Amino acid sequence: MYAIVNIAGQQFKVEEGQKLYVHRLAGEAGEKISFDEVLLVANGDKVNVGTPNLGDARVEATILDHLKDDKVIVFKKKRRQGYKVKKGHRQYLSQLMIDKISV
Repeated sequence: MYAIVNIAGQQFKVEEGQKLYVHRLAGEAGEKISFDEVLLVANGDKVNVGTPNLGDARVEATILDHLKDDKVIVFKKKRRQGYKVKKGHRQYLSQLMIDKISV
């Protein structure tokens, strides 16, 4: 059984017991949260597709940890102009454990 759910503005395919990294969510580590924006639920051959959401479907998850992603270097250069800019960015993430998919 899997579901496609909208979490923090992005769509993820999730299954029960799966660990997942998403953009930082409000809440403490160990807190349980649920997502109502479920777009699709598939159980074997039976597939339920929402228009745009399934009203009665819900995905429950637990926040495992808050952390930062690997550093991404942004380097800009224009040749022969003496222009160089180097910036870095680390995205804040939350690690989730999908507990239950209910329809």
